[in-house]
Amino acid sequence: MNACISRSSARRLRPDDYRIGGFEPFSTVDYPGCIAAVVFAQGCPLKCFYCHNKDLLPAKAPPNYRWEEIEAFLINRCGLLDAVVFSGGEPLAQAALIPTMARVRALGFKVGLHTSGVYPARFAEALTFADWVGLDVKAGFDDYESVTGVKA
Repeated sequence: MNACISRSSARRLRPDDYRIGGFEPFSTVDYPGCIAAVVFAQGCPLKCFYCHNKDLLPAKAPPNYRWEEIEAFLINRCGLLDAVVFSGGEPLAQAALIPTMARVRALGFKVGLHTSGVYPARFAEALTFADWVGLDVKAGFDDYESVTGVKA
C-alpha cells in the first residue's frame, strides 16, 4: 500500500469499496482544460437546499456502479481521456476515496476532486493524489447551517 496513505485509510480499503452513485463517461467542463470522466460518490453529510444531486445524498443507497466497471471503461479510454474527477455527493465522505484516487493515478490519468472540504483530514490526504481541486465553499460561517442544513 502506498506510503502516503495514512493508517486511518489503510484498513485494506480498495477501490472496490468505493460506493459509486453515478458516472459521466465524458465531460469537458468538470476539469479545466481536460477531457474527463466523472465518478459521483454516493453519500453526503450535507443537506444543501440547492443540491442538484439529491439522489446521491443517502450514503446507504445501493450503488449504481461497481468500481470494476468504471476501471474497465477507463482502461479502454487510456489516451483518449485526460482525467478522472471525483464528485458527489461528497467524495471525501468515503475513506475508500484515497485508494481509488491512487488507482486512477496509477492508470495514468490526472485526478480531479470536487469537494466541500467537509472532512479536513481526509481532504489533506486526498491532496496527495489530486492534480486539481474544485472547492465548493458553501457559505460563510454565519450562514453555514442555513445553507447546508447541518451545524458548522
